[in-house]
Parts: sequence; structure tokens; C-alpha cells
Amino acid sequence: MVSGIKLIMSEAQNAIEAAQEIVTEVSPAPVEFKNVTPATDVKARLDWGESAFTIIDIRDRKIYNEQRIAGAIPAASDEDRSRVYQTLEKERDIYVYGHSDSDAKEAAQQLAEDGFKRVSIIEGGLAAWAAAGGLTEGRNATPDKMNPDFVNDIVE
Repeated sequence: MVSGIKLIMSEAQNAIEAAQEIVTEVSPAPVEFKNVTPATDVKARLDWGESAFTIIDIRDRKIYNEQRIAGAIPAASDEDRSRVYQTLEKERDIYVYGHSDSDAKEAAQQLAEDGFKRVSIIEGGLAAWAAAGGLTEGRNATPDKMNPDFVNDIVE
């Protein structure tokens, strides 16, 4: 009887290990938070279903309206930034992108100086995001990469 229990426990352990391997392949672990993050890592967080972060676009409003990362918040002017920053929790994960990585780095440094704990730039900005297959929205967004909610807003 003891050997039968051992056999059942061994088979159960094998089944658990096999299930863990499958889950890891299907549902990858979230990426590590860094000061500079590749667009693929930010997209991986979204693909994994993790939405507890904010993306801030610091480019001017006209360019923002043309095309942006889906769901990004505009914060081009000091007034916009002040308003946006007041609404965010200091512990929230924040990703910033702009015309260049150096613009985004300046905005990220300002956020850090204002007390935000987890701020990162999206390396390569919108171009890297689009190359990674991320959704975009705006007047010039690529139709196959557009946010469906935004498309519905246009049609209605």
C-alpha cells in the first residue's frame, strides 16, 4: 500500500511539473521593471494582461493626434504634465516616450524628482512600439495596428 501511495505521489508530481512548463510557455512571467525599457517588454506586459501602468506621450499635441501608442496620455506642455502628474499615484509604473529617448529621459527624470518611484522610458519611442507590433491610435495609425475602441469612436 505504501508503494502505491508513493507511485501516485510521483505521478502527481510529474503532472504538476508538466503543467508548470506549459503555463510558463503560454503565459510568460512579467518583465522586470527598468529605467529604460524596450518597447517589446512594455508590449509583453500588455499581452500578458498586466495593465497596472501608465504610458505618457510628451510629444506636442498635433503629433500626438496623428499617431500614438494606444492609451497613451498626452503631456506635452508643462500645464499638461502638471495635470497628469497630479492624477497619478507615486507608486504606479510609468512609461514615457517622446520625440527622442533624450526627451523622454528628461521627462522621466522630472517625474522621479517629483517623487514618482517607478519611471521608465520606452526605448525607441513610437517607432519601436510600432516595430514591436504594438497597437496605435490617431489619424495616421496603421489600420491593422489600431486600437479597436478608437476605430469604433471614429465610425460612430
